Amino acid sequence: MDKLVLFNESNRNSLVNKRPDESKFGEHIHIIPHLTGIYEQLINLDVQYVIFGIPEDIGVFANHGKIGTSNAWNACLKVLLNIQSNKFTHSNKVLILGYLDFFDDMHKLKSLNQSNSKDIQKARKLVKNIDKHVSELVALIIKAGKTPIIIGGGHNNAYGNIKGASLALKKPINVINFDAHSDFRTEEGRHSGNGFSYAVSEGFLKKYFIFGLHENYTSDAIFTQLKENRHIEFNTFEAIEVRKELKFKSELKRALQHINSKPYGIELDCDAIQNTPSSAMTPSGFSMSKARAFLNTTAQNKHAIYLHLCEAAPTPDSENQVGKLLTYLITDFIRAHINA
Repeated sequence: MDKLVLFNESNRNSLVNKRPDESKFGEHIHIIPHLTGIYEQLINLDVQYVIFGIPEDIGVFANHGKIGTSNAWNACLKVLLNIQSNKFTHSNKVLILGYLDFFDDMHKLKSLNQSNSKDIQKARKLVKNIDKHVSELVALIIKAGKTPIIIGGGHNNAYGNIKGASLALKKPINVINFDAHSDFRTEEGRHSGNGFSYAVSEGFLKKYFIFGLHENYTSDAIFTQLKENRHIEFNTFEAIEVRKELKFKSELKRALQHINSKPYGIELDCDAIQNTPSSAMTPSGFSMSKARAFLNTTAQNKHAIYLHLCEAAPTPDSENQVGKLLTYLITDFIRAHINA
C-alpha cells in the first residue's frame, strides 16, 4: 500500500462547505486514521462502500489518447462531499479512503513523445506497474467484505479492478461495461484500450457485456473477435438510440442475464455519455439520464461487487459539471445497491 495516500480530517475540512441548517455528505462519511492494519480497520468499520481515486493519465497516453483523466478525482470530491446527507444518500455507509499516487510516473510522461514508439512502450511499462497497485487495493477492499467505488484514471484500470476482484474471490468474475469502445484490443503492452482483453487472456474475466458500442469506432476485426467468443455479448449505441432496433430496457435485461450468474463488476466509461469532457468526448452518446438508469438497474443485484467510473477529463471550466456527473453516478449506484 505504498502508493495509497489516505484522505484525512484536514482534507475534509478544506473541502466541506458547511451551511446552517444543512447536513453535508462529507460531514458524515468515514475516514481511517493510518495505513497500519488497514485490512483490520476496513473489517471493523460499519461501512459498505469504499471510495478511492486513481488520478492518472498514463494509460490514456499509452493508448495515444488525450490526457486529462488525472483531474477527475479532485473534481469529484469537491462536489460529492458537499451534497446533502439525507435518507437517500447514505453517507454514513461510505468511507473515503484516499487515492493511489502515481504522480512520479505522471511526471515521466512530460519527457515522452506519443509519436515515438519507444516512448509509447515506456509508458506501457508504467501502466503495468499501476495495474499491480490497483489490483492489490481492490482485492484488499473486497476481501474485507466492502464494495469498492473507483474514480478516475483511464480505462486501463479496468484490468486492475477485475484482477483484484478475481483474486479476492479466488475465481473469475463477470463484467458489464457501459462504453463506446470494447477496450478489447491486442495485447501489445498495457494501455487504456486493452484492459478487458488482458483480463480474459489471464483468466480473471469470464463473461463480458459491452453496452452501447459505437459502430464508427469498432473495427471489423474487433467485431469478429467479439462475435467468436461465446462469453462476450454486446449491443451498439446506433441499434438502440438511432435505428431503434433494440430497446434500452430490454437490452439491460439481456445484459444482466449474461453476467449476473456470478459476481460482476460495473464499468462506466464517461466517453459514452454525450458531451461529457473525457478522453474521447463524443457529440453523440447516451444521455446522462440513460447512464443513470443503466447504473440504477445494474446495481440492484447482490452480485454487483464494484463500480468504476473512468475517462472523465475535466478542465478548469468544466470541473464542477464533471464533479456533479460523477457524484450523481456514485449516489445512484449506492442507492440501488444498498438494499440488493
